[in-house]
Amino acid sequence: MEINRRTVIRGAAVMAAFGVAEGAAGTAFAGTSSSDSSSTASSAYSLEFDSTAWSYDATNDVYYQLGKVYVANPAATDYENLSIYVPGAYLTATANSDGTTYTAKLNRKGTVGQYSGGTAPIVIPVNTPGYAQQAPATSYSYSSVSQYLKAGLVYVWPGLRGRDSSTSTRSDAAPWGVTDLKAAIRFLRYNESVLPGSTDDIVLFGMSGGGAQDTVAGTSGDSPLYHPYLRTIGAAMEDAQGRPLSDAVAGVMAWCPITNLAEANLSYEWNMGQFASTGTRASTTWTSAYSADLAKAWPRYLNRLGLRDEHGRRLELTESTSGTYLAGSYYDHLIEVITTSLNNFLSDNTFPYTITTQGGPPGSGQTGTSTTYETVDDYIAYLNTGSTWVTYDATTNTATVSGLEGFVNSQKNANKPVGAFDGVSRGQGENSVFAMGLGVPSHFAPLTRDVVKANETTYATYSDWDSAYGAAAYDTDFAKKDSVGKDMAWRADAYNPLYFLSPAFPGYRQSKVARHWRIRTGIMQGDTGNTTEINLRLALRNYGIRDVDFATVWAMAHTMAERTGDATTNFISWVESVVKK
Repeated sequence: MEINRRTVIRGAAVMAAFGVAEGAAGTAFAGTSSSDSSSTASSAYSLEFDSTAWSYDATNDVYYQLGKVYVANPAATDYENLSIYVPGAYLTATANSDGTTYTAKLNRKGTVGQYSGGTAPIVIPVNTPGYAQQAPATSYSYSSVSQYLKAGLVYVWPGLRGRDSSTSTRSDAAPWGVTDLKAAIRFLRYNESVLPGSTDDIVLFGMSGGGAQDTVAGTSGDSPLYHPYLRTIGAAMEDAQGRPLSDAVAGVMAWCPITNLAEANLSYEWNMGQFASTGTRASTTWTSAYSADLAKAWPRYLNRLGLRDEHGRRLELTESTSGTYLAGSYYDHLIEVITTSLNNFLSDNTFPYTITTQGGPPGSGQTGTSTTYETVDDYIAYLNTGSTWVTYDATTNTATVSGLEGFVNSQKNANKPVGAFDGVSRGQGENSVFAMGLGVPSHFAPLTRDVVKANETTYATYSDWDSAYGAAAYDTDFAKKDSVGKDMAWRADAYNPLYFLSPAFPGYRQSKVARHWRIRTGIMQGDTGNTTEINLRLALRNYGIRDVDFATVWAMAHTMAERTGDATTNFISWVESVVKK
């Protein structure tokens, strides 16, 4: 193992700055052992990329390296390593004496398509469903990267810790997943003089929890919220000349990003839960009252965000004669988004048309059902089965959506229980995302806690109420600190894109936000409200980001939704359109 003395000294100094003796674990979680450490000072790695260790796929003209640890003091070497795949034209190499590896130098003038070794965009997958870990590559496969390399892109695959990778001695909960991603980006910039590709043009892409984490990374570039975590693992904070390095990226491709978690319990009940009356929303349950209170709280929060549409109109919700705040400029904007999605569907497709419902989460192997509609009229009649909420003009082949309730009951049912993200008994996946201590699920949403505290006297009148659901449980979790000494508020802010995008938060304009965005979501998904992606788009545009390519895709659910064509092909084409060299 090559040890770089400069890196070792820097890593030891960082540990000392945090009051951690070499080999010690640092500040322990409340109620956990001091062995819960997020750094291992005795295991120092070089941040220098080894240009003598390239492997070569002669058949496809690809140079690659697997398993390069990208931080000096990794907490988990099984995750904190990356692989890099490079078109052969971007390197000039000679075979080493071992007969299997190559020493290679950057060839800035070598070209593939419209790019060269010095200008090629670097694309990074974030495949972390449910904010889970991303395992690094352990073997070479050309088929998994071929489309990207043929387009002249450099493909970097980092391992990342996540919700399910914690061990008996290590917590990998948020913000470690995005911290690792940022550390990998910093590693690339630290070594940009020897690596092909443009570190000015790094683009992240992912779906679901992966789309969420690349969204967080794309909005939080260089945020000081991450610096204590980055320093703990020995991320590259400065280059060889002592100049600060950046973890900001140029672009983000997010399919169905499960994000904006701070508000998600509230928005889910306003958008979808208020129209449901079974399960945890049945009238005999305390959670039915909780659902109504969450729905009422969300408009108050939304109106404080000060979101505006492309015409500068402030978007707000106002009281309505029926339902919960189903009126106002924000409500009208939401209906416009839904209507546009349906009309795009009618424009993109011809009938007869077969719609296949999603049978389960991507990769679950569950099959859905397929239904063929012979004419547009047949399809509109299906949409209006429960109530008439769509009208259709055959002359213009356009539809008009009259309201949210009909749409939700027909196309977007609430499939999560009340407390859809921060669960009443900490049982939702996101409670594990924010686990405090060694894998202990935790409450993380102050907006949710405020609703519980304001109404728990009423909830206690229901027979299924348990005092363990009360506000005290939230306060207990919020008071704990992690191994870096930060509380839940710090960690939750670090994982909230709106914290960096909205002037309603102190993180506004305290980070570098990606300049290119492509957001796609299946409009039928019950995993989040329509509000999640809409608010992200609005906040980006209000922030001043001009390039936000946004679409909700009709008749699709929680998947890599595209109006037409293949997701990978469309992503590569988008990268080519925004990064032109």
